[in-house]
Amino acid sequence: MLVLAFGLSAAAQVSKNTTGKMKYPETNKIAHTDTYFGTNVNDPHHWLEDDRSPETMAWVKAQNEVTYNYLKKIPYRDALKKRMEQLWNYEKIGAPFKEGGYTYFYKNNGLQNQSVLYRKNASGKEEVFLDPNTFSKDGTTSLGAVDFSKDGSKVAYSISEGGSDWRKIILMDALSKRIMEDTIVDVKFSGVSWKGNEGFYYSSYDKPQGSELSAKTDQHKLYFHKLGTAQKSDKVIFGMDQKRRYVSGSVTEDDKYLVISAANSTYGNELYMTDLSNDANPIVTVVNDFKSSSYVIENEDTKLFIVTDWNAPNQKIVTVDFSNPKPENWKDFIAETEYVLSPSTGGGYFFAHYMKDAVSAVKQYDYSGKLIRDIVLPGIGTVSGFNGKKTDKPLYFTFTNYITPGNTYSFEANGGKSEVYQKPKVDFNGDNYVSKQVFYTSKDGAKIPMIITHKKGLKLDGKNPTMLYGYGGFSVSLTPAFSIANAIWMENGGIYAVPNLRGGGEYGKKWHDAGTKMLKQNVFDDFIAAAEYLIANKYTSKDYLAIRGGSNGGLLVGATMTQRPDLMKVALPAVGVLDMLRYHTFTSGAGWAYDYGTSEDSKEMFEYIKGYSPVHNVKKGVQYPATMVTTGDHDDRVVPAHSFKFAAELQDKQTGNNPTLIRIDVKAGHGAGKSVAATIQENVDIQAFTLYNMGIKSLPNWKK
Repeated sequence: MLVLAFGLSAAAQVSKNTTGKMKYPETNKIAHTDTYFGTNVNDPHHWLEDDRSPETMAWVKAQNEVTYNYLKKIPYRDALKKRMEQLWNYEKIGAPFKEGGYTYFYKNNGLQNQSVLYRKNASGKEEVFLDPNTFSKDGTTSLGAVDFSKDGSKVAYSISEGGSDWRKIILMDALSKRIMEDTIVDVKFSGVSWKGNEGFYYSSYDKPQGSELSAKTDQHKLYFHKLGTAQKSDKVIFGMDQKRRYVSGSVTEDDKYLVISAANSTYGNELYMTDLSNDANPIVTVVNDFKSSSYVIENEDTKLFIVTDWNAPNQKIVTVDFSNPKPENWKDFIAETEYVLSPSTGGGYFFAHYMKDAVSAVKQYDYSGKLIRDIVLPGIGTVSGFNGKKTDKPLYFTFTNYITPGNTYSFEANGGKSEVYQKPKVDFNGDNYVSKQVFYTSKDGAKIPMIITHKKGLKLDGKNPTMLYGYGGFSVSLTPAFSIANAIWMENGGIYAVPNLRGGGEYGKKWHDAGTKMLKQNVFDDFIAAAEYLIANKYTSKDYLAIRGGSNGGLLVGATMTQRPDLMKVALPAVGVLDMLRYHTFTSGAGWAYDYGTSEDSKEMFEYIKGYSPVHNVKKGVQYPATMVTTGDHDDRVVPAHSFKFAAELQDKQTGNNPTLIRIDVKAGHGAGKSVAATIQENVDIQAFTLYNMGIKSLPNWKK
């Protein structure tokens, strides 16, 4: 690729009137051209990719000033915030888990920025174990994974600062709560898995040249840290000679094997194992290509239980002996069905979670493969849990849907009895709402499910503000789940609609593949058809429709609003992948190529991607919907340059008076670990912006 660049100049000093009465900061255009297969592509806002430059920082500050001045003028913004805080302010307690002689659980008293990890001893005495609210004054340092040694006497926990994917791992004596040794630094995309009590495995990249928040990282390595030694002495277990973008290691519950997964994209992995009884034992290859996804879920001595979609697009569990673990020796344990399998283990049983049109069903099996029971669930919705150690009794699971806050249940695996363990006291009555699934037809005739949720008795007159939320990628499944923010939206008379677009995982690998690479347009067509269904059936109209999505869903919103700007009143792309020609050049973006392909693959792929890339399809003379782009300045998953460029293009080319704003959270990343205060304010601003641009004059109870 040929790159021609010229010098920078001051970027955000002068305001100009670009669309009607709305004034935006001046965004300089600086000549820059990329060449793909003989085609020159201008990139005048390329300079915004430099997240460390004074010019970019000044631009961010100026854009935020315009955005927040606009938001402050919305008359019911404060009322929305007050109600959001009121509804959010309830005690949240997670399912307990046992480590050593203690029972641990997470709890948030309501509006704490981060949930606190508590524990109880055998006599029931309760104490705070880790309080991430003390990690930083502004709540921007969050607690990540917490992993205990086999006997529960030691713990390794990770923290994120400012929302970055880069982590630090802190070692602590779990009994005394004293820090044991120096912090492990520069860790990314990693869990922690202990080998007995002597040390643990973790993964990371070498620190990149240039900005750690945007520079490319593409060689992941698996390390072993032995307690009492310096990080510089940590041994590379995998990834030094075999370059892989994503590497992880986990130790089986019995401490017998280390399982290594290696991948170059977000789908498909190699699988390796080694016997930990002797350091000299070789790493054994189980799967040697990236054509399928497989992982070891359990073992009984040398008998392995492997979850795989090899010759099974909806996944199955197979067994094989470690002595000869290649796929040709695999035998079905839980066979593939017409529904997507997502299994767990705990209490000496296997639990086969299935999705039936994006809602949960669970079957329980013993270690011989015998069906014990179909588990009776509390209702139609999403179930998670049924996992733990082999000796854990009872197990726990949570149940939720769009009108039911997450309830935690205890489950006796031997008898099959379940009962409520924790029911949150939320000021929301789901009986006053309806949540129903419909199926609509996409452009090519595909049937797409969508769940529509709203107040009972709502008049279908085409005037209901409607939030259409989508994702459609990376085999991610959108299943029903309760949200305080969505509850507020519906409480004020809004409709919340979620279609299960192709590219997701709701119907297995075939559904995923149908929304990838040269079929990516299917995803956008599915989303457009969802909007058209809602309008045709009088749920809403184009003047009361907002589209929303984050990350890959931000791409979805960006592509939809540039292809069909006439279809919606408001567009809300969050932390989106919006420059599709260059996404693979940032951080770990190259690993997304299974879904997207890249602009460097072929002329055909380049032209296809350029045809929908949001940054490259904003056109002069078009009236785009009122748009608020949201991102975080520490997002090193989908770098904020995507959002910066898209907002700059919209502000430059928008016709008419619809505002095109960008809201940039400072010291925030892709979303994980965001403080409660920041999360509430973001949701308030999104809803206020949306309703205001739909012409809603006042709250609450603006619509009876």
